Amino acid sequence: MPDRTPDAETSLHHALLPAGFHDILPPDAAREAAVVERLISLVAGHGYERVKPPLVEFEETLLGGVGAAMARETFRLMDPISQRMMGVRADMTLQIARIAASRLKNAPRPLRLAYAGQVLQVKGTHLRPERQFTQVGAELIGSHLTSADAEVAVLAARSLMAIGVERLSIDLNAPTLVPALLRAHGVAPDTAAALRRALDRKDSSRVEAMGGPVAKTLSLLMAASGPAARALDAVSGLSLPADADAELARLVEVVTLVAKAAPDLAVTVDFVEHRGFEYHSGVSFTLFARGVRGELGRGGRYQAANGAANGEPATGVTLFMDSVLRAVPPAALPRRLYAPFGTPAEVADALRAEGWVVLAGLSEVQDIAAEARRMACGFVLRAGLPHSVEQD
Repeated sequence: MPDRTPDAETSLHHALLPAGFHDILPPDAAREAAVVERLISLVAGHGYERVKPPLVEFEETLLGGVGAAMARETFRLMDPISQRMMGVRADMTLQIARIAASRLKNAPRPLRLAYAGQVLQVKGTHLRPERQFTQVGAELIGSHLTSADAEVAVLAARSLMAIGVERLSIDLNAPTLVPALLRAHGVAPDTAAALRRALDRKDSSRVEAMGGPVAKTLSLLMAASGPAARALDAVSGLSLPADADAELARLVEVVTLVAKAAPDLAVTVDFVEHRGFEYHSGVSFTLFARGVRGELGRGGRYQAANGAANGEPATGVTLFMDSVLRAVPPAALPRRLYAPFGTPAEVADALRAEGWVVLAGLSEVQDIAAEARRMACGFVLRAGLPHSVEQD
């Protein structure tokens, strides 16, 4: 039976957290920190330099320009000093765009930046209910080339593989393709919105019923989505209006570059997907690992305008550490050793330098092996050398 004493009830009340928030305990907190640093190290090897934006910014700055797409996900609060409204970041990409456009506006382009930090969102999703989590990302700012799109997508995939993620796949899309097609055919806004919902549900009968002059093309694009080789073959020779054709051609080129650079990566294409890419303006992608809940990361092309009328081209990726950690194999636990009270500091430090986790006893105990077990140590120091507790 659960303990329902007043003290137990008070303890449970104090431990209660809002939906979507949770404590990360040992050893998971250390594991997350290690994986974050490993990812940052991997992208740094490709020239992406780390920046650290603040957790909170003024609302008009954080949500200016393309940042308006994140308004519904942003917590707001009043700054008691300036009496101005502030927002807690829900996505760090927009902050990187601000830094590039202001503090680093004179830095050579293309500018490669990396980041890691906590974000806070108003609500979670069915697949990712967490509302506070860590993001790790990389942004390439100042290049419009398809090779830049491919570099970021491949960098993200290779980095995830390097930390042990298996059965990884990348789904590439162009969230601006369908809107360009609908605009070219003069589809009314209400009808366009309804078609987008039908495409999201992959409801082919609904698309055919209300698509009018674009129904056949939309149905073809929806049916063509799937493994990259088959998808590209299905749209080869497809005739589209100029703007839509340019979007499709760019997507095809990026898919080809990614598949060539990472032949061991499962590549799929979705020609009609746009959910989750509210501020993206070109080729975008999502990373998945088979059997792992939620997407591991998301990225793509956007305009790093940050409120300016004309921004500069950019592409980037954000990895979601809550999902990434579900895909990474469990790390081997460090060897923990109990050093009895009075052990010289230099002896303990020498063992730590060798990779041991050394817990120093704070007082004399009668049964050193029992104390080591109580403190979750598999080893105890005897005569200056580690000995397995199981042998005692």
